[in-house]
Amino acid sequence: VRQHQEIHVVMGNEACDLDSTVSALALAYFLAKTSPSPKAAFIPVLNIPRADFALRTETTFLLREQGIPAASLIFRDEIDLGGLHRAGLLSLTLVDHHILPSADAALEEAVVEVLDHRPLERDRGPGCPVTAAPVGSCATLVTERIAQGPPGVLDRLTATLLHGTILLDCVNLSPAAGKVTPRDVACVSLLEARFPELPPRDTIFAALQAAKFDVSGLTTEQMLRKDLKVLSSDELVLAISGIYVDLETFLRRPGVLQDLDAFCQAQGYAALVAMTISYNERHEPSRQLAVYSQRETLRGTLCRALEEATTPPLHLQPLPSPWSCVSAYTQGNTLASRKKVLPLLRAAL
Repeated sequence: VRQHQEIHVVMGNEACDLDSTVSALALAYFLAKTSPSPKAAFIPVLNIPRADFALRTETTFLLREQGIPAASLIFRDEIDLGGLHRAGLLSLTLVDHHILPSADAALEEAVVEVLDHRPLERDRGPGCPVTAAPVGSCATLVTERIAQGPPGVLDRLTATLLHGTILLDCVNLSPAAGKVTPRDVACVSLLEARFPELPPRDTIFAALQAAKFDVSGLTTEQMLRKDLKVLSSDELVLAISGIYVDLETFLRRPGVLQDLDAFCQAQGYAALVAMTISYNERHEPSRQLAVYSQRETLRGTLCRALEEATTPPLHLQPLPSPWSCVSAYTQGNTLASRKKVLPLLRAAL
């Protein structure tokens, strides 16, 4: 700010999963290499505090394997985006999301570009290009963007990160998981054609999947924070956590009810929706869902919205729950990922 240095930040969403992280790193690198305006510094920002990075087990694994030290990354609590924006020095490119949370609403006017693979929930002005497509991974859109750029900018390290991310997001390109699109397949093939020495798909997917689902060393609070999305209305804040063990195992954790209560109290969440996912050896997903709230009416409202949903229908079957403040379900529609459930919950709020 003192030196009036312009900063162009590329930032993913608050869950800061592998897709958000790699999309931000790869696109910021590409923009830095190709931008005609060298006066701005291009900075990928990981949208979590540094202390939470250890929870992103698949991301720490892939970056460590590729020799990228955590010390070289910049996290959300290490850069004052508000201060840069107030000084008129911030440009912001959003990857893997297109709406900033209410706490960051002031930064909306700094947004100069969006790449996202979610359905668009708002329009942007003509000065802000938006690339949005229902592909399996935002890294696919970043790969397409880099591939259209000058030859030679895509290097092996960037290709390795993008390749692993698309494979993990699209469940090794398995149609049974319902995530992959022809554009994802095309980008994986393009990366493999340019870099034949990339590891075999099965090898990299198995390693990343194992790292992602390894929650053995995490507390319940860390499991809830590992893959967390937050929705807020004028009165309420709702947490939606991706959980990587089956629901029965999760609800049997010692002290889990006290942990749920403490987690929601500490963060001011009125309710928490836990969405579990596990895969069989054929990469077919199995999903379960739990709604926790000490507020009976709110819990009832959320449960009804999920039970009666039609776009998409979740085909929920009630499961026995050990506590009255937790409603548990098996989710028959295993293709309805959290991305598809979020709009249902937002509408319910």
